Amino acid sequence: MTNPAGPPPTGDGGGERQRLKLLAVTACPTGIAHTYMAAEKLAQAAESRGIDMKVETQGSIGAENVLDDNDVNHADGVIVAADKDVDLSRFVGKRVLTVGVAEGIRHPEQLIERVLSAPVHTEGGTPSAPTNSAAGGKERSIGYKALMNGVSYMIPFVVVGGLLIAISLSLGGHTDPSGGLVIPKDSFWMDVNNIGVIGFTLMVPILSGYIAYAIGDRPALVPGMIGGWIANTGELYGSKAGAGFIGAIVTGFLAGYLVLWIKKVKVPKFAQPIMPIIVIPIVATTALGLFFIYVLGKPISWVFEHLTDWLSGMTGTSAILLGAILGLMIAFDMGGPVNKTAFLFGAGLIATGNQTVMGMCAAAIPVMPLGQGLATLIRKRLYTEQERETGLASLFMGCFGISEGAIPFAAARPAQVIPANMLGGAVAGAIAGVAGVEDAVPHGGPIVAVLGAVSGVPMFFVAVVIGSVVTALATVALVDLSERGGRGAAAGGAGAAVPVPEPVPAGVGAGGVGVGGGTASRPAVRETETVGAGASPAATSAPPATPAPPADRETAASETPEVAADSATAAETGVDGIDGVDGVLSGYLTQETVKVELGADGKESAIREMSELLARTGKVADVDELVACALRREAQGTTGLGEEIAIPHAKTDAVTEPVVGFARSAEGVEWGSLDGTKARLVFMIAVPEAAAGDEHLRILALLSRKLMDAGFRERLLAAPDEPALLGVLREVG
Repeated sequence: MTNPAGPPPTGDGGGERQRLKLLAVTACPTGIAHTYMAAEKLAQAAESRGIDMKVETQGSIGAENVLDDNDVNHADGVIVAADKDVDLSRFVGKRVLTVGVAEGIRHPEQLIERVLSAPVHTEGGTPSAPTNSAAGGKERSIGYKALMNGVSYMIPFVVVGGLLIAISLSLGGHTDPSGGLVIPKDSFWMDVNNIGVIGFTLMVPILSGYIAYAIGDRPALVPGMIGGWIANTGELYGSKAGAGFIGAIVTGFLAGYLVLWIKKVKVPKFAQPIMPIIVIPIVATTALGLFFIYVLGKPISWVFEHLTDWLSGMTGTSAILLGAILGLMIAFDMGGPVNKTAFLFGAGLIATGNQTVMGMCAAAIPVMPLGQGLATLIRKRLYTEQERETGLASLFMGCFGISEGAIPFAAARPAQVIPANMLGGAVAGAIAGVAGVEDAVPHGGPIVAVLGAVSGVPMFFVAVVIGSVVTALATVALVDLSERGGRGAAAGGAGAAVPVPEPVPAGVGAGGVGVGGGTASRPAVRETETVGAGASPAATSAPPATPAPPADRETAASETPEVAADSATAAETGVDGIDGVDGVLSGYLTQETVKVELGADGKESAIREMSELLARTGKVADVDELVACALRREAQGTTGLGEEIAIPHAKTDAVTEPVVGFARSAEGVEWGSLDGTKARLVFMIAVPEAAAGDEHLRILALLSRKLMDAGFRERLLAAPDEPALLGVLREVG
């Protein structure tokens, strides 16, 4: 491998020596702009030094300009500028430098020099773990990113398993006093039910395995999954109920960090190749499995037994108190020992003729998924699109007594969701208790009332509805409160980004539970586009090999078909945009939304002034809500990009169509930018929820790329009036 100290010189009198070839990967977990800004900066720095560089960007719209095997084989080094985990296994044998995305923006030249002496990446090395701040603020902790990774992979299993079980119960099940909701054996619907049960069975090991994977890479996947299976199988350690998703989170982190510790052990060189594929998985799996069975399993079994004894002594107490306690337990861990203790206690009393205890449990069981689903409808802006889709699935599962539908939400925002679940469960259980609701089968949810297993049906539904509404309102209030607190913290420090848990995502995930009262988890990483991405990278067709900034219209047109179409139109008509619209970026930015001088002296007042500028178009239905949405976005991480640039943006139905504005500030506005500069060039993007897809991200990508051109920024600062500004802005494409 070549390892020159600098760019290779041209040859002596006989041709040119082979140019140095470098690769780079840029990625940000909360948006897109920083991803592309880092890519542009690195490409520009490489070009200025006579170095060939190809940059792969992992943004919200997926992986672009993907590095293939041929690229890697001929590379002299790889720079990974990312604030999210990047798989480094394809770079084995190459010099790899891993830093935060901010370093790619601030010090690209230094990174190019440092990568030439970076350590060679070896087989079994861990995923990149950048130490720099993310998106201008505090980076997500490794623990948070690992948890969100597990939740995102778990969500499909929860949704598929839960919906198949619900469908099979609704279409093929009937009540049976001796067996609850029964589906005839050897029937078609029993086969559908069994497929759903497999999904739920895999849900917990998947959560544990991918938490471990995010920490310890591939060698941690097997111990994480097997550890999660053990945690969820109570019979292995003498418990009638498994530890559920809480146990899976524990085993996931234990497996991940155990693998990291084992990797540090020095072994002979001949043993190194088999360490990641044989030795580490076997040692870690055996150690973790035995530890859970003999050490952690005992307390779980003890909790289960003593909770059962405690409940048995309460059967003569007030029905309201007992119902509230059972509701709290049902809602706490959705399938874990506390939940199963309450459920099995109620189910066991059915045979004795006491069906009121099961009635209390049956009313509480659907409250969590119904409440969380309802919360995504009440305050859509607090949730990503993927979370809202998970919320709809959660509502459906709740109707069939599958409490696991709420697990994705609980796993992602435990501090807000679990207390809200418990409050709603307690209310539902207490109402059912005081009303004397009875349930003759060991199952819960509206389906048992529809199928005739419940007495006191009207009060049963009253209990379920009130409990669900309480959960939804409490969740919304707690989530909103946490985000307001995050905004306050962000405002207090120069752009400190507060890691507010987001239902991932988005990008990301959802959780699951067991029939009869299980657990559910919430979507993983929330997609909050900004300047970096939240969605899992998916390979798309690659853009140009070297993402140099589009300095002219021809270059810009080569980026994407959409940009090419816009630029071709501009070349013919002298107007950027489409359909004859006099504007930039497909007509979203017009002279009407351009302002020479921004009068605000603070970020909040600047966002309000920009929102009022956008309102000139008539496309803003609610200026206050647009301002609030943009400020919520700022609380999750500053949109100050450095280089005196800020691009606040919002996805909200406060606007009826996409609209973009631009204004300058002579003095600059403090925006908490990566490089500490005040924002003098401020763009604001607002799109309705329905349009918050690739078009939104395309605008961010185009702006961030073009704004890396120092000459373009100087022309913007020098333009004397709005028409001149719009003329410069037409260079964007």
